[in-house]
Amino acid sequence: MDQAKKSLKRLRTDRIDLYQTHRWDYSAPIEETLQTLNDLIRQGTVNYIGTSSMFAWQFAKALAASDLLGIARFVSMQNHYNLCYREEEREMIPFCKDQEIALIPWSPLARGFLTGRYKRGEKGDSPRYRSDKYFADRFFRPEDFDVVERAEEIAKEKGVTVSQIALAWLLHKGVCAPIIGATKVEHLEDAVSSLEVKLSSDDMRRLEEPYKPHRIIGPLPVPEPAS
Repeated sequence: MDQAKKSLKRLRTDRIDLYQTHRWDYSAPIEETLQTLNDLIRQGTVNYIGTSSMFAWQFAKALAASDLLGIARFVSMQNHYNLCYREEEREMIPFCKDQEIALIPWSPLARGFLTGRYKRGEKGDSPRYRSDKYFADRFFRPEDFDVVERAEEIAKEKGVTVSQIALAWLLHKGVCAPIIGATKVEHLEDAVSSLEVKLSSDDMRRLEEPYKPHRIIGPLPVPEPAS
């Protein structure tokens, strides 16, 4: 409750449209979290609540708890989803579609990998590559380059950028609003332009064809029991 008040002060507003929790909290009962969030809605501080990366069983548990208690449900899922990481298609995304939950994924351009600036066989050299200790470990596999090179082919055919193809693919998959990490005006312009990119069913098939499964990235693992 205290943090929500501080957020309102920093944002210089009296209401937050969408208030998101960050991943699953293993230390607190989900019912306690949901009841507190529901209090924020009843007070008029928050309009809607959402959440982020977790396992599908955890999200199902949260929604079931809300229904059982008769309180506000999460309306959005901020999960890890992009053309190079599609493990969310196994459980989470079908579940969200069934429950009419909005998808607002983070890292829609795979930390910049899907911009096409990184080339197969070359050492990465960018501020993000040098400062992000997870970047090289999460992508840069041969099969990841297969995906981005296919996106480059289609981008060249359509006369657009690779990032526009990657974002257009997400929008064609039913995503409401990919969360982009824009640091320059041109990043925003590029993202907005992706709304105009039309992908055919054959384009979608070609883009998805090179994908190979990844290890799970996003949800926090279940803690080991205390000995």
